[in-house]
Amino acid sequence: MSDASAMMSAANLAVDGQRLWDSLEEMARIGPGIAGGCNRQTLTDADAEGRALFRRWCEDAGMVMGLDRMGNMFMRHEGTQPDLDPVYIGSHLDTQPTGGKYDGVLGVLAGLEVVRSIRDLGIRTQRPIVVVNWTNEEGTRFAPAMLASGVFAGVHDEDYANSRTDAEGKRFGEELDRIGWRGDEKPGDRRIHAMFEYHIEQGPILEAEGKQIGVVTHGQGLWWLEVTLTGKEAHTGSTPMGMRVNAGLGMARIIEAVHRIAMDHQPDAVGAVGQANVWPNSRNVIPGKAVFTIDFRSPDPAKLSAMRSRLEAEATEIARELGLGIQIEPVGHFEPVTFDPDLVASVRRAAEALGLSHMDIVSGAGHDACWINRVAPTAMIMCPCVDGLSHNEAEAITPEWAKAGCDVLLHAVLEAAGIED
Repeated sequence: MSDASAMMSAANLAVDGQRLWDSLEEMARIGPGIAGGCNRQTLTDADAEGRALFRRWCEDAGMVMGLDRMGNMFMRHEGTQPDLDPVYIGSHLDTQPTGGKYDGVLGVLAGLEVVRSIRDLGIRTQRPIVVVNWTNEEGTRFAPAMLASGVFAGVHDEDYANSRTDAEGKRFGEELDRIGWRGDEKPGDRRIHAMFEYHIEQGPILEAEGKQIGVVTHGQGLWWLEVTLTGKEAHTGSTPMGMRVNAGLGMARIIEAVHRIAMDHQPDAVGAVGQANVWPNSRNVIPGKAVFTIDFRSPDPAKLSAMRSRLEAEATEIARELGLGIQIEPVGHFEPVTFDPDLVASVRRAAEALGLSHMDIVSGAGHDACWINRVAPTAMIMCPCVDGLSHNEAEAITPEWAKAGCDVLLHAVLEAAGIED
């Protein structure tokens, strides 16, 4: 069956939005936060409990689990032609320490809902469908983010991933074994026909534009640059202003430079300092050391490179003027992502067929799809979130938004998987 015929035959099909919403709310009870959100960090007991619930739901829907050595869960719904490469739907169940109820988990449970709806409607797909929970997308406990999908895509090796430690010195590999979710399958040892990731936007654009669906065309690249400034600790009261070597002042000037550099590269460029520390961090001591991390992002590789180069030059000059030592170390990087044009077009067609308002959008955050795009055709769908708020317990979406994106996901997956006559 052609892709167009598949879409036509699916034109009036929809998921059970209430069932999807109920699943989201039930999962949110595992690892609850303190202000209405979630704290289900990766490889914790709460993560293990959430995984078990997801597995039970999938098996109740007739799916069979595969599990790799990074703990990535692959829940397979069989197709009429099992030898064909499957269509994957994936995101993550882990959360930030003060995370919301929808970041990541929406994409996993929407995948489950797609399979549930296909079964309810008596549809048989030619290709198998696999719903994926990628381990440690957030990276909040074990850096870097998107760790296990990165191993799957060959970005990181297993030894590197297993050696990552959390703030208490616990190792990723040991914690994965402790919660009992390490499988035998070699990461990356799977063929993928196409992968879709459905996610909340984590930004304000869709809501501000009044659009129900974000058709994600690109993902921003980023540079994380850790800057260390070395000055001289001295008494704030008795050291003359002209004799100070103030690492805190240098940090302040560089932070301002980050903002100015990002503004000078508009549109489609952002920059900020989100993590900063000074030593000795005493109210009456001039900081002798400052360490902070700059986050530059853009979907344009040239802008991304230009912002880094300019920052390194300006920061070095600021340090020289203030008599500070300076070290700039890249601690995170990935190139901008262009998602598969054919899959992006299928998402757009699905939104149009369903009469849903939509717009092309660039993902401002990193996602597992950004790594999987290196090894298989990949696309993303986004729904709005209230005030663009995410990585916050106040994160909110509506049941209507969740269903609309899941309906688009259903149609795009059916086009990719093919409907058996």
